[in-house]
Amino acid sequence: MRKYIEERAIEIANYIIENNATVRQTAKAFGISKSTVHKDVTDRLAAINPTLARETRKVLDVNKAERHIRGGMATKEKYLHHGEAV
Repeated sequence: MRKYIEERAIEIANYIIENNATVRQTAKAFGISKSTVHKDVTDRLAAINPTLARETRKVLDVNKAERHIRGGMATKEKYLHHGEAV
């Protein structure tokens, strides 16, 4: 694996842990695709730093468990602002 990919995977993992960030937020912050973020933290990071990979996985699992709540809040917010004009 190329050195810059290993460094990126570690940077991404640290960002996710420090900011409690979602894959989507991380992809936007790094200017890469969600697929690349996911590949880096699931496959590549496990080979580079298994401990960091486990910590990152914990954050992502919590985010995944909560995503339906975030989606519901976004929908509620949308209709609070746009529903008045209907």
